Amino acid sequence: MARLAGVRVILFGVGGVGSWCAEGLVRSGVKHLTLVDADRISASNVNRQLMALPRTVGQVKVDALRERLLEIAPDAEITALPKVFTAETAEEFALDSYDYILDAIDSLKDKAELILRATHTPAVFFCSMGAALKIDPAQVRVAEFWNVRGCPLGAALRKKFKQNHTWPGHKFRCVYDEEVLPNRGGTGEAETDLFNKAQINGSLAHITAIFGMTLAGLLIGDVYNKTVG
Repeated sequence: MARLAGVRVILFGVGGVGSWCAEGLVRSGVKHLTLVDADRISASNVNRQLMALPRTVGQVKVDALRERLLEIAPDAEITALPKVFTAETAEEFALDSYDYILDAIDSLKDKAELILRATHTPAVFFCSMGAALKIDPAQVRVAEFWNVRGCPLGAALRKKFKQNHTWPGHKFRCVYDEEVLPNRGGTGEAETDLFNKAQINGSLAHITAIFGMTLAGLLIGDVYNKTVG
């Protein structure tokens, strides 16, 4: 518990996956957590995002989540940054100052940038792949990034890195799901064009929550293993 209370964590993205991850961390004893997300809560978020309620619609996501987390752990140091992580803003986040960097970003371009930068810091990095278009909780998995299979998002990222000859600094583990369901609201565009076209994919609370709690569990397990090891 002392080790958990001492680690410094930054979490990018506090939507359907990230919001549950943040709660799992704080309820487990993490005391120093920075939340990064520029979005405001919308009515469409209420089905899956922890702090999304009819009364919080319109609020900045990181502010609403910070308020909830401080109700759980009033002595925690929760920093809310209503910002977007991009190649242009990356230097603003001082990634080298954290023990753990967690990725729950939706934008693939920005996710790729975070992967490249985070894996070239001393921090431990964990990443969430796509939780949309999933319904079977039994198919949620954890694997090293290059071993993720059945995930269009993971495939698009690997393809992009290979095309650009840019490589993560080290191996890292991801939460993903092998289930691939058809996007009935999609345009029929190829999955390989994920980087260039907005995707409107439905998400369910039980899947995004499992993703988020699994992401939190990776961090907690790493702290535990380093403590007893």
